[in-house]
Amino acid sequence: MLSNKTIGFIGGGAMAEALVRGILAAKLVTADKITVCDVAEERLKFLSSAFGVATSLDSKAVAGKVDVLFLAVKPQVIHGILSLIAPAVKKETLVITIAAGITIAAVEDKLPGVPIIRVMPNTPVAVSAGMAAVALGSHATTAMGDLTSLVFSAVGRAVVVAESAMDAVTGLSGSGPSFAYVLIDALSDAGVRVGLPRQMSLTLAAQTLLGAAKMVLDTGEHPAKLRDMVTSPGGTSIAGVHVLEQRGVRAALIDAVVAAAERSREMGKK
Repeated sequence: MLSNKTIGFIGGGAMAEALVRGILAAKLVTADKITVCDVAEERLKFLSSAFGVATSLDSKAVAGKVDVLFLAVKPQVIHGILSLIAPAVKKETLVITIAAGITIAAVEDKLPGVPIIRVMPNTPVAVSAGMAAVALGSHATTAMGDLTSLVFSAVGRAVVVAESAMDAVTGLSGSGPSFAYVLIDALSDAGVRVGLPRQMSLTLAAQTLLGAAKMVLDTGEHPAKLRDMVTSPGGTSIAGVHVLEQRGVRAALIDAVVAAAERSREMGKK
């Protein structure tokens, strides 16, 4: 699907690095098919040395020569980038934007007639355990959506959604890692409280959440069913679950996702 295509990145930050690593590890294309553009020469030297990809300081030149173009820049600079590259982007080039809060319509306005796909990935793509939501623009085909999902599946998992769901996705999987870090930190503190060394407690907490998540994904079972498998009558787990329910942890997590989604919606209107 990607083997004969050239890929360009405008923006060579952590997200672009993770995608390049995933693409190459999955052997979707070879390094000579990838070009990364960034304003920082030292960053480009690192990416070239680490992955063997081509690099450039000229975003317009990169945009004009690739089949698939990733816009991996900060939201506050993307409009300037779009204005700069617009004359060079071919109508058949697939443009994938991962700039948070930037709508498909805003990109299509700058690149009329060009297939646009908007993606909301989260930070665990850096360790190939990310979650990405993919939304297709008016000129993007299902095959282009499949291609985009393939790329992001190389660094985790991907789902195709309507763009109207992006704020909800941002609240859940975009902001979700920060909620998970709070849980890991709290569980680690709890381990110290009951007598465990700090580093051991942190490892136990993080691996426990990782394992629980993998059980849900690999088995396909509802988390409530998996929870019931652990909570023996009168046992330790049900005692702990009882306290979580008493303290409103479930409701707090729901409220956190709702608040993050609402904030995403507000930011998108600015």
